[in-house]
Amino acid sequence: MNTATPEELERLLRLGVALSAERNLPRLLCRILAEAQAMTDADGGTLYLLSEDEAALEFAIIRNRSLGIAINACGEVNERFAPVPLQDAEGRPNHRQVAAHVALVGKSVVIDDVYGEHPYDLAGVRRFDARHGYRTRSLLTVPMRDHEETVIGVLQLVNRLDAGHRTPVPFRVRDLLLAEALASQAAVALANRRLIQGLEDFIDAFVRVIATAIDEKNPHTANHCKRVPALTLMLAEAAARTEQGPLAEFRLTDRDRREIELAAWLHDCGKIATPEYILDKATKLHTLYDRIGVIDTRFAVLRQQVECAYLQALANPEVAGDEMARRRLQQEKAARLAELEEERRFLHRCNLGTETMDEADRERVRRIARRRWKDATGAERPLLEPEEVECLTIPRGTLTPREREIINNHIVVTQRMLEQLPFPRHLRNIPEYAGGHHERVDGRGYPRGLTREQLSIPARILAIADVFEALTDRDRPYKTGKTVSEALDILREMCEDGHIDPDLFEVFLREQVYLEYARRYLPPEQVDLDEATAVAGAVRKPRG
Repeated sequence: MNTATPEELERLLRLGVALSAERNLPRLLCRILAEAQAMTDADGGTLYLLSEDEAALEFAIIRNRSLGIAINACGEVNERFAPVPLQDAEGRPNHRQVAAHVALVGKSVVIDDVYGEHPYDLAGVRRFDARHGYRTRSLLTVPMRDHEETVIGVLQLVNRLDAGHRTPVPFRVRDLLLAEALASQAAVALANRRLIQGLEDFIDAFVRVIATAIDEKNPHTANHCKRVPALTLMLAEAAARTEQGPLAEFRLTDRDRREIELAAWLHDCGKIATPEYILDKATKLHTLYDRIGVIDTRFAVLRQQVECAYLQALANPEVAGDEMARRRLQQEKAARLAELEEERRFLHRCNLGTETMDEADRERVRRIARRRWKDATGAERPLLEPEEVECLTIPRGTLTPREREIINNHIVVTQRMLEQLPFPRHLRNIPEYAGGHHERVDGRGYPRGLTREQLSIPARILAIADVFEALTDRDRPYKTGKTVSEALDILREMCEDGHIDPDLFEVFLREQVYLEYARRYLPPEQVDLDEATAVAGAVRKPRG
């Protein structure tokens, strides 16, 4: 009988569905060849795939049941075979090798006896037989065409076995039909997998391009977009290992990992719209440059004014002849210059923004601002402009409230950007994960004021990773990198203050995620804890 039986047709249909559902490329290739062997009673087989430059057929899988060979099959063995060129040395089509010929003409070839008469060069098959003590007799080679009728590979089956599964016999017409039908299904499934993989690779590359653009825009946080995904996955894996408590049901599939990782890569993509001078603001007076230099110039003018006043006073005849008066003027000048220098140094310290500024120091800045100096036109002006006073009296950090609002807006821009992208269904949570890393579990975060119950676990994980990386980062111009213990102390305070999730922070401590990250990414001088250090004490629930 040369036609397929109803059972075989049903098997083909079921196989087509199974091949379409398979997402793992090595497993897909294994399944294709194994099913082809089973349906045709073939002892062995080879699956070739067209190379990227379409110049050759590359060995994907070789299997032989009687020899127990599985080469490149799902990574079991990795033996290399030379590709089969589609052209000879003179650039002519290679019709001498049967696999190349089938790929070139798109038609199947059946050979009943490899060692008999035929137009093909099967020296490679004979060498295989000699090396393995094998006897190849029958050969069935079929093209694999995708949905566009393009040949993307070749399926070659070796030695159909008789009913006793011992003696090689020629392939039948029904074997050819079944093999061609399977090859067609396999080619479409393989092409779809490649298209999907191509889209996945494009998404990965696009995400990294965006992250790289942000890094280039702000070199001081160049490692942030790369390290946060790594730390996020570390904590996510640790949370997935938790078997008790509120996180007991949290698990990760490969798709979940990919979705969380991409969200972490994109969590700061909105910073691409944030002005550079704010991202790079190393000091309170920094814009395109640090304006503390302008203030230094004004102090230099004030010093010159003190010197001029002193010289003018000395020119007074009554003073010129009075030694005590001259000495008093010199002391007053020295005192004024010392006072000016101390005030100048004080403003320099205020400009750094590395310490919290109390109200007494802020009031002192305002008093200094009221000093008068004369500009090049002779007009009197206050020593500090109102905007400079606002900057120098920032109580913490280097950003004014308006600048803080601008930089905080990056998360709104992030959400808007990501919500406009047509993510596939398995990546549809990326905007929520990435857009929630500045929310707080007590609902006092931004931009939406979401509570713990309204935030997904991945979003809460990303929030912890973002903070810990920022605290330990040494490259930021406005601060020094915290040691691991200092960063953990700050995170513990944030946990108690209702900022970060207490259950995830407990996992962060218990599973020593911080130590795994620190050893991989931080210099030794920042890693001041080890496995023996007890840091996983009781984690108090956030107040309120």
